Amino acid sequence: MEKVGIHKRDIMVDRVKVARDTQQEAKEQFLTAMEHYKSVVNFEGGDLERAYNRFNATLQKSEAKAAEVRRRIKAVEEVSGALFKEWRAEIRQYSSEELRRSSQRQYDLTRQRYTDLMAAMKQAEAKLEPALVPLRDQVLFMKHNLNAQAIAGLKNEVVVVQANVDSLVRTIEQSVAQADAFIASWEAE
Repeated sequence: MEKVGIHKRDIMVDRVKVARDTQQEAKEQFLTAMEHYKSVVNFEGGDLERAYNRFNATLQKSEAKAAEVRRRIKAVEEVSGALFKEWRAEIRQYSSEELRRSSQRQYDLTRQRYTDLMAAMKQAEAKLEPALVPLRDQVLFMKHNLNAQAIAGLKNEVVVVQANVDSLVRTIEQSVAQADAFIASWEAE
């Protein structure tokens, strides 16, 4: 991309923005999945199979969004690895000690911001599976027990599923805030 005038720095910022936006979308998708789950658990008549199908479709969308979050984080890691490797090599090329030190300070600061960003993103990524597991279990249970009495028995599980989704949402919000700070710091330079 640099051969056509797009620098690694710009690519990295763009990928961080996309990863941030994807995490935000994943948060919304998990909140929707939780709403659909609650609507099935609190089912009060009508077409139970239709409610199950809607919840199952929402779970599938949540799975896809989680996979997309993972891909986006990996894309940030790939470009950042190349960027930091190139930057380190270029720091050694300075003949001016003052410029070398200045570039090294900027590198160190940026590297620390990046490390903080990736820690937040990885923490959010790590919460995806714990939020998906109980949702998968509930869909599977409903698939085999599609009757109102069995569904009513799931009400006790709502608290556990909600806790996992809430934890994921909080962690994603922290990661998004970290991404915003990282982007702002790069755009200010």
